Amino acid sequence: MAISRVTKLYAVEDCKIYPLLSDPEGGEAEYGAGIDVPGIKSMEISGDVEVKELRGDNGLLDSDASISNITVSYPHAKLSLDVLAALVESTVTTSGATPAQKVKWSLKRGAKPLPYKLVGKTPTSGGDLVGGDVHFSLFKCVMSSFPGLGLAEEDYRTIENEARCVPLISTGEWIDVDINETAVPILTEAP
Repeated sequence: MAISRVTKLYAVEDCKIYPLLSDPEGGEAEYGAGIDVPGIKSMEISGDVEVKELRGDNGLLDSDASISNITVSYPHAKLSLDVLAALVESTVTTSGATPAQKVKWSLKRGAKPLPYKLVGKTPTSGGDLVGGDVHFSLFKCVMSSFPGLGLAEEDYRTIENEARCVPLISTGEWIDVDINETAVPILTEAP
């Protein structure tokens, strides 16, 4: 018997970013290895629909609609310099020796946002199926606002990320939702 196409969605357990290396028309998209989004707190996908109406004879004759924008917001609890480097042209360097080691993220003038794939999942049994899970995949994202960085007075700072999602040029893939009968981890290897 086929599994249900209906499920609850409870919590988010894991999220990874895969840098988009190429997206050739008529070919296949190529991604880099997955980078963990540490302490993922939520993954909210929303969009806009543009509606056009044909009016005449003093009334509505027809109407058509198209999806004009899809966005994703995914705040996370811990800062990852590797995630920042995957979001925008920048560098991460390591220097020094113990006890004076240092890791530095550097953003320079002219840096541009980079495209990436985003995959998030529920915990095991986070959907209706006991032992299963639900995955959301957005195939091509580009940050739409600078990540919320900084410090907070007497509190933890949450990193806020937002991106606009567009279909791949190569295959037209935009978003997938997978309901798995048996829970599957998000792999780190390039898809």
